[in-house]
Amino acid sequence: MTAPAHRTTTAHALSDTAALTGRSLKHITRSLDTIITTTIMPIAFLLLFVFVFGGAIDVGTAEYVDYLVPGILIITIASGVSYTAYRLFSDLKGGMVERFQSMPIARSAVLWAHVLTSMVALAISLGVVLVAAFAMGFRPHAGAFDWLAVAGILAIFSLAMTWLAIIPGLLASTPDGAGAFAYPLILLPFISSAFVPTDSMPTAVRVFAENQPVTSLVDALRNLFAGQPVGGDIWVALAWCVGLLVIAYLVATAAYRRKLS
Repeated sequence: MTAPAHRTTTAHALSDTAALTGRSLKHITRSLDTIITTTIMPIAFLLLFVFVFGGAIDVGTAEYVDYLVPGILIITIASGVSYTAYRLFSDLKGGMVERFQSMPIARSAVLWAHVLTSMVALAISLGVVLVAAFAMGFRPHAGAFDWLAVAGILAIFSLAMTWLAIIPGLLASTPDGAGAFAYPLILLPFISSAFVPTDSMPTAVRVFAENQPVTSLVDALRNLFAGQPVGGDIWVALAWCVGLLVIAYLVATAAYRRKLS
């Protein structure tokens, strides 16, 4: 393939992706209940743990709301990507994907449109949850670089979880099955340092908590919000995110090719 032809193909794929992303975003703006539903549970957890359980949990000198927010942001992403799987499942079962394939549309555009739509929806949900956290007393001491690092980590984690959500969206046989994969993702923060320090856990639970991805993500975000050195946590967090992203992308694209063959 010549260079001009390659550029033309790339431009065509980008144009198709932009068009399909616009279509998906219009669906979200017409049904804001998905954004609302995604944010209700994290905000409910904030209210419950800050005002009910927070006084009984010792996290040292930090205010409990400051300790809690990083884990709540992870839960927001985990709950939000269930809708990504559901939207893709609905397009498949409704015949939209087959219709797109009968048109001169780049095959990759369908998946990337769902991915980009998910990223936008997750960014909005994270923003709403952060506003609620500030209203409840969240007071980070992060500088501009720290906020950029927080945004970067959340973006990479969101992208990894979105590609992971594509897999059940392609393979599930029922709507409930498409969204149910998110339940273990929502549970993981509860077995991490998100809500309580890991040194208060029984040995077996502590070993698992300290060696699963959510703990490194939460610890890195917590230190960034506090304006403290992050040490090796940020590199461990990034390694987990990139590793999950690569694996999820490869599995999702392979499943998509089989689905269309």
